[in-house]
Amino acid sequence: MAKKKTSYRCSECGAEYPQWNGKCTDCGAWNSLVETVKEDPNKNANPRFKGYAGEQAALSIANVELSAEPRITTKMAELDRVLGGGLVLGSVVLIGGDPGIGKSTILLQTLANIAQDESVLYVTGEESLRQVSMRARRLNLNAEKIKLLTETSVTQMISIAQQEKPKIMVVDSIQTIYSDDLQSAPGSVGQVREVSAQLVRFAKQTGTTIFLVGHVTKDGAIAGPRVLEHMVDTVLYFESDSGSRYRLIRAVKNRFGAVNELGVFAMTDAGLKEVGNPSAIFLSRHEQEVSGSVVMATREGTRPMLVEVQALVDESHLANPRRVTLGLEQNRLSMLLAVLHKHSGIPMYDQDVYVNVVGGVRVSETGSDLAVILSILSSYRNRPFEQKSIAFGEIGLSGEIRAIQGGEDRLKEAAKHGFTKAFVPKQNVPSKSSSIKGMEIVTVDRLEQALSISGF
Repeated sequence: MAKKKTSYRCSECGAEYPQWNGKCTDCGAWNSLVETVKEDPNKNANPRFKGYAGEQAALSIANVELSAEPRITTKMAELDRVLGGGLVLGSVVLIGGDPGIGKSTILLQTLANIAQDESVLYVTGEESLRQVSMRARRLNLNAEKIKLLTETSVTQMISIAQQEKPKIMVVDSIQTIYSDDLQSAPGSVGQVREVSAQLVRFAKQTGTTIFLVGHVTKDGAIAGPRVLEHMVDTVLYFESDSGSRYRLIRAVKNRFGAVNELGVFAMTDAGLKEVGNPSAIFLSRHEQEVSGSVVMATREGTRPMLVEVQALVDESHLANPRRVTLGLEQNRLSMLLAVLHKHSGIPMYDQDVYVNVVGGVRVSETGSDLAVILSILSSYRNRPFEQKSIAFGEIGLSGEIRAIQGGEDRLKEAAKHGFTKAFVPKQNVPSKSSSIKGMEIVTVDRLEQALSISGF
């Protein structure tokens, strides 16, 4: 079989070169040439991709047969939640995270659960069979039915998978696999893209569900080309603060479920354990009232969750006071302080402001605005916020407090944990107050009104 020819294509402008150059002469970009397989233009269809997208015929959308795709449960409720209810046959899931955060551990646990009912295959390119077996034994897993394979060639891997015919397959990790069609080293942009394309094609044609493990760069993104995230069906990220035993799995892309869904796990000696009630671990539950602490009801995907926002305001001796946030967007904090000064006359230009979300949770939604402002003023005035009270709502630049999505679900979650009072936007008042028993709901329209009612 003749070796396939390769060329180098610029990822910025698409210019093609016969050999690698440090700079693209067409657009001037540096280090943008990526090795690709050069296809024969005389062929009508590339055999490597023939039939990949299905039959080549147009069909009316009304004539498309719809059937409920059966899902395979991982027997881990938190992981099933993030996946949208379980694994879909033929789907490709990319999971990334920092080294040592638990990617291989949770996948080995998942295969041990599924192996009791379905055939599974664990392909490792980083560890030996002995190392994987030792981990399974250390975690006390029932892994007798898991088939292991050490292979770094994608061609050999797919050939063996075609013989074994597994329902679930794990590739750990995608940066160690290479294709014989390219000359570049494993882990390069060209290799990762080509290997992923072949694995995705194999998954779609055979109905095999594949987990791909991806390394994370210093910037926090999955290493390799950005196109890798577009090729797969689901992208999961492991999140955790250094020193914390809790692990958060967030879905940033999911073709079969909700995005931004969150699963919470705790790392133990026996592997990752599910945390069914994450609100309990993110609340400090102070024995006495403390200033600068406000509980907020946030929402991750379809799950309402209570988190504690803590603020510390102190006199600054610097020309530019510090604005430090952990778990929140720093630019939004600066905007909220400007709104506070403009509409409430409370200046913070001579104060250092530190805001932290307890437990290492990252809150990206705007519904945290009201809780952040109240925690800042609580620390600034040295007055504790009311116990058993929560707050949520978006604050606009004109000082109005806007409604947010899922207000009633947030209130029910707060009532379940014993909270009796809530400061919410007027539009988030439940249609039937009796549906949330024991909860006093205080509606606020503007920032000045919220500060007056709360005593700040």
